[in-house]
Amino acid sequence: MSSLEFEIEERTFTAELHEDEAPESVAAMREFLPLESELMHVRWSGHATWINIDEIELPELPRENHTVYPSYGDILLYPGYRNEQEILVPCGSTCFKSPAGELAGNHVATLDAEREELREMEQETLRTGMKEVIIRLEE
Repeated sequence: MSSLEFEIEERTFTAELHEDEAPESVAAMREFLPLESELMHVRWSGHATWINIDEIELPELPRENHTVYPSYGDILLYPGYRNEQEILVPCGSTCFKSPAGELAGNHVATLDAEREELREMEQETLRTGMKEVIIRLEE
């Protein structure tokens, strides 16, 4: 079983990939990783952070293992059906939204992190802005 490693400045988290539940989405992620980007606070979705991946050319992905109401640590890949492409990292109560309304992202992985760690990370992005993030496969 493979997993992801999220390096967010001085913190490192792992996330179990959900290859059986979201096989096409996980395969698409494997193609563009490793990813060096910025983790930002959301504007519309509640207690969460996100990574813009609009510059990545994703294949057409079906809705698989998708949700509008992810739990903390549920990593969602949103292939841009009605809004820009992104990776959503929920850190608390979240309803995935945009100016286009509610969005359903594909739940591709789950972070192995304590609620308080995620809440702290989300609050830091709210107070101080973007954080550097690297996402890579861990086999």
